[in-house]
Amino acid sequence: MAHHPRLVFFCPRVEDPADLLPGLTAALGAGRVDAVILPLPEREDRALVNFAKAFAPVVQNAGAALLLLDRPDLVVRSGADGAHLSAPDALAEALELLRPQERIVGCAGLRARHEAMEAAELGCEYVMFGEPLADGTLPPLPSVLERAAWWAELFQTPCVGYVPDAADIDAVAKTGAEFVAVGPAVFTAPEGPAAAVAAALAVLAANPLPTD
Repeated sequence: MAHHPRLVFFCPRVEDPADLLPGLTAALGAGRVDAVILPLPEREDRALVNFAKAFAPVVQNAGAALLLLDRPDLVVRSGADGAHLSAPDALAEALELLRPQERIVGCAGLRARHEAMEAAELGCEYVMFGEPLADGTLPPLPSVLERAAWWAELFQTPCVGYVPDAADIDAVAKTGAEFVAVGPAVFTAPEGPAAAVAAALAVLAANPLPTD
């Protein structure tokens, strides 16, 4: 089997699991997805644990890892597989909490090259480039491609390139990034989530990663 970039979902934020689970289930059924990053609503912790528990079996039974956005403290209680951090500030603390539990910790919000290198040195499982900024805007695609290609060429820690639109999957895959994270567009695609995922996987399969 060809060694090519793998797919990650970056889910939209919803208030009710029922608003996302049907589309997510269809998307996961369309082929291999390695991880699902789940934003959580604004609620007290017990309700958030139950919210995440609604997703854990759906994601994990499909062979993917469930990563909670910015809530490493809820990972073990909810049965999730790890946490995705939108900034590196809390990375050391998250690693200290979750590494003994053999959970995943990934990091984004790495605006400078040295931040990405420091995150990798601390021991995160992956770095992400291209995700939405705090105000919802996106960095220019050419800068994301440049950063992902630089990282993929020089470092062993896996790189995830984020794309808001499926049309950009091919460009990110060509950088050598090990993973491509697709934003909420998967769940609103006119052709439906399953067809959108099948098309994304076909693009990734056409971009084998360099081998040593």
